[in-house]
Amino acid sequence: MEPARVQAAQMFAPVMGSVSRPFQEIAAVAEDVAGVTNLRTEVAMLKQENARLREWYQAAMMLEAENKSLQELLNIRLDPRHSFVTARVVADSGNAYVHSLLVAAGIQDGIEKGQAVLSGDGLVGRIVEAGDDVARVLLLTDFNSRIPVMIEGSRQKAILTGTNDELPVLKYLPPDANVADGARVVTSGHGGLFPPGLPVGTVEQIEGGEYVVKVFANMDRVIYVRVVDRPVNPNLQSGIVRQ
Repeated sequence: MEPARVQAAQMFAPVMGSVSRPFQEIAAVAEDVAGVTNLRTEVAMLKQENARLREWYQAAMMLEAENKSLQELLNIRLDPRHSFVTARVVADSGNAYVHSLLVAAGIQDGIEKGQAVLSGDGLVGRIVEAGDDVARVLLLTDFNSRIPVMIEGSRQKAILTGTNDELPVLKYLPPDANVADGARVVTSGHGGLFPPGLPVGTVEQIEGGEYVVKVFANMDRVIYVRVVDRPVNPNLQSGIVRQ
């Protein structure tokens, strides 16, 4: 019987191979489909994980920038007589004609119109409007900005005037003023508007003998600011001058 079985197997082997081949191909296709499905699932999971990582990265970058901004505020040392409020910048409402910021602090926090506003590098501007919990800051670069300043080391006083450009101009300098390039400009405190000695920028001379100031503060990267209170003059209470 063994030769007969071998001969039968040889006869039916091609037929069985032909019959089983479609089933094998179907199994291979099914395996490929399952592999593609698993691959698509893995890709979708990787995309979701990548999106979460991007969100975490952006959050980490924001926290790093905020931490850096708060640390930079420590560079500005104020007279102990002056109190201040640290506030976050919530919006930039500036455009080609108005340069201003909105900060998340208002009357409830002790913010008043006219107070000086500082970043970690120097003077940013002053409060021009104050609501209950938000205030508007007019930047040094705004056309309507006028700040009494002084050339450090020379005692020469001037008015820093905004031009809606990055470089405000020094106005009303003495006729014989000879200001060196790179001289530091600070607030003069004249008129009691700002505390004296707040850093503003450095002088640059342009054609025509006009002096402009390259301000220390980077207006486009301000995240936190200090709003500086003015000390109360004990001689001025309730509008009565004591003599």
